[in-house]
Amino acid sequence: MSNHNLFVALRDAFPTDLDRTAVQTDTGLRYSWRDLDRATAMVANLLDSLDLPPASRIAVQVEKSVEAMVLYLATLRAGHVFLPLNTAYQSGEMAYFIGNAEPAVVVCSPPNHGWVSKIAFTAGTQYVFTLSEDRTGSLLERAAHHSDRHTPAVRQDDDLAAILYTSGTTGRSKGAMLTHGNMRSNALMLRDYWQWQPHDVLIHALPIFHVHGLFVAIHGALINGSKMIWLSKFDPKAAIAQFSEATVFMGVPTLYVRMLAEPSLTPAQAAHMRLFISGSAPLLIETFSEWQRRTGHTILERYGMSETVMLTSNPCGPDARYGGATERCGGTVGFPLPGVSLRVVGEDGQALAPGAIGGIQVQGPNVFKGYWRMPEKTAEEFTSDGFFKTGDVGKVDGRGYVTIVGRSKDLIISGGYNVYPAEIEGCINELPGVAESAVVGVPHPDFGEVGIAVVIAKTGATVEPDRVIAALKSTLANFKIPKRCVVVPELPRNTMGKVQKNLLREQYTAAFL
Repeated sequence: MSNHNLFVALRDAFPTDLDRTAVQTDTGLRYSWRDLDRATAMVANLLDSLDLPPASRIAVQVEKSVEAMVLYLATLRAGHVFLPLNTAYQSGEMAYFIGNAEPAVVVCSPPNHGWVSKIAFTAGTQYVFTLSEDRTGSLLERAAHHSDRHTPAVRQDDDLAAILYTSGTTGRSKGAMLTHGNMRSNALMLRDYWQWQPHDVLIHALPIFHVHGLFVAIHGALINGSKMIWLSKFDPKAAIAQFSEATVFMGVPTLYVRMLAEPSLTPAQAAHMRLFISGSAPLLIETFSEWQRRTGHTILERYGMSETVMLTSNPCGPDARYGGATERCGGTVGFPLPGVSLRVVGEDGQALAPGAIGGIQVQGPNVFKGYWRMPEKTAEEFTSDGFFKTGDVGKVDGRGYVTIVGRSKDLIISGGYNVYPAEIEGCINELPGVAESAVVGVPHPDFGEVGIAVVIAKTGATVEPDRVIAALKSTLANFKIPKRCVVVPELPRNTMGKVQKNLLREQYTAAFL
């Protein structure tokens, strides 16, 4: 029987010279490919020694470290299911995730051991280990006593590899179940589509409890046998300084904005780089254009979800499916990846013509297995012909480029008219002095719902709310105009840089009541 364990595919791509550097950290540590193989074997043997039920959940809430990555790979190697948890989660959230997933093992940071272990043992978890970013903790102490040789568990494409809990901004968080086949197929597709080269070196500056940093970035480097330069925390100066030693950078838009504020960002400094990729949140066209001007590179924006890994991408090289198109088109997330079917549908579920705005539905080998222990919710989110309803609203133009307009939950229905916040935000962001904006819908006694524009001014600039509204009235239909504009110092964001519109809606929900 063939072994379709994702770990096997990743390890098979290791260079033949296992003593080459696989990971170089910002603290000066170097890990060889042999180190990764041996360390994952030792941790996998530790997991085996616990005599866990097959496909046990291994819940992990630790700071970013190479050892945390090793734990992820060892979990795959041992045939268990990895459950990464945001380091910002507090006791109430952790109690829900641990209670819902019922992990056999929980790994946490040493300072949190007291309260996390209490939650875990109350929920029936058998083992709680600690792991610190400084290479200490009970997990490594226990693993040190085990062999550095291990035969990977046999797994098939449809076997569960990871559970990622969604943000839960519209209710109870859901655990998206990703299989070995989901993630291996996506890693191999991106290796080809993004034209990974034998000499590529990745700057890894993202957290590793999220699809972007854990799966897209790490899988991308490992499946290509590429070295990673590992930044435990993002620092714009440090990241730019590494450009001369690397070729690929993956980041969220906030990271690009912060690097643009650094004088050291120049075409000469970026000359060694091959590819800059952005995702996890919308990239402003201003950031896209300014990056081109400052570095000579065009950012490649792509689109994915916890439930699907990557779905679309702007082209890295000629895409034969679209007439050899090579343009990375700002404001879009590019074409559906090869093997992914994407359609935009109306409220009746029928496919819409190019340029029409509707719900985005997708199908492909990367699309998840369903929501953990939520069969009704899973059935509700798939169409009768097997397409997943992403919850995103967008359009596909005549050339095939996909544009995300927003989330369906962000749609504002004002006086019976559909208002898409992204359209209004695009207009506001082009106004003088505006750095960024977010438009949210709040209750209104006459219209049912109206928009409020929350705006950040550029450093040193002054933005007058009345002038923002007046400017919009000259470019947009009246029903789209927000009823109020508020200027604030910053927008609430999650750890991946996405604006938390649910918090804005809560803050301003009584504005007209």
